[in-house]
Amino acid sequence: MYTLMGKCLLMLGLVLASSGVYAGDAGVNGANTAWILTSTALVLFMTLPGLALFYSGLVRRKNVLSVLMQCFAITCLVSILWMVCAYGLAFGDGGGANKVIGGGKVFMGGIGLNTLSGDIPETVFFMFQMTFAIITPALIVGAFAERIKFSAVLLFTALWLVVVYAPICHWVWGGGWLQARGFMDFAGGSVVHINAGVAAVVAAVYIGKRRGFPEAAMPPHNMTLTVAGASMLWVGWFGFNAGSALTAGSNAGMAMAVTHISAAAGSLAWMCCEWIRYGKPSVLGIVTGMVAGLGTITPASGFVGPIGGLIIGLLAGTVCYFATQFMKKALRIDDSLDVFPVHGVGGMLGTLLTAVFAATSLGGLGLEGSIASQLVTQFIGVVATIVWCGVFSLVLLFLIDKAIGIRVSPEDETEGLDVTLHNERGYIL
Repeated sequence: MYTLMGKCLLMLGLVLASSGVYAGDAGVNGANTAWILTSTALVLFMTLPGLALFYSGLVRRKNVLSVLMQCFAITCLVSILWMVCAYGLAFGDGGGANKVIGGGKVFMGGIGLNTLSGDIPETVFFMFQMTFAIITPALIVGAFAERIKFSAVLLFTALWLVVVYAPICHWVWGGGWLQARGFMDFAGGSVVHINAGVAAVVAAVYIGKRRGFPEAAMPPHNMTLTVAGASMLWVGWFGFNAGSALTAGSNAGMAMAVTHISAAAGSLAWMCCEWIRYGKPSVLGIVTGMVAGLGTITPASGFVGPIGGLIIGLLAGTVCYFATQFMKKALRIDDSLDVFPVHGVGGMLGTLLTAVFAATSLGGLGLEGSIASQLVTQFIGVVATIVWCGVFSLVLLFLIDKAIGIRVSPEDETEGLDVTLHNERGYIL
């Protein structure tokens, strides 16, 4: 009964929103606003609970709460900082001529009830972009899981959001120099995935390996949590990619379709690689392949057609699988939950392939220039993101380490962060 009433109220709210009957809605497109409101909820759903459960199942039992705590606290911290200054740095005009960093809109100054961003309220756009700013540093958590101080996580997140995320976001989406060059990143290949992946590998190398890695086995403690979280990520990603159209139209529909196709293809490709190599397909493999497919299609999702989505997904599952093996076995880098090989490598691959499969001759929605010229632009964007993020992430880690220390003591790491940092246990058996 209550469920039926809730559905009726939701339907009524959507009808009222699309009809534009609310006071002060002049110029607002109700359908677009309703879709971006929905997409905002879906993207937040990706972090809480999606990513939080996905990551928490992958760590050992003694650290499950620490990962959940980090994801939750990052959500809260980034939300406040986004309102205080980060939104203005990313999407402010910076005086009208600054192509590197924005400015203004401190504490949402100048954003009122009737302020629009296109044909949706700017408050809605503000919230939608906030969810991207939340999930990006949350992704980095997977690189240093099980060995970092909680205080260091908070300080790094705050500084990294302002120094790394906001400028790159401005370059790509806020009127910055990459956007002016025609760089194509529909939903966050560079802003989110390359950014998070590069910061992750820098952090993993700087902080060092977990005690016992790689000699001691460190399998996921609860694959049920991981699969549940992965499933939530898949659903939430529709808001991530299709919502980035900022309209409830055909572009959003195509972005959703290619996102789903790429996720499915990435899952099967990773599963088959594992099956051929080890003789058995794993649940961890198929869900990780899905994340690789989703991350890789993200920059291309609004520019390519179904065939492009299929090929990008197949390449994502294969390339990211071998990148993960290379990172752990050849380089012996303890990126605990494979953030760089999945998100970083996938983001680079997808960003470059956007220039190829966006061409109408390959089923895409079209390029302003040639494939070759667009590839050059995409390559410049990838390199710029890697350099900016890599250098400043390393600087921030060094400064934080000197100020408060980053890594927990060997004794705390052995006992587990749940008890030593939070005085709680994930399981009372």
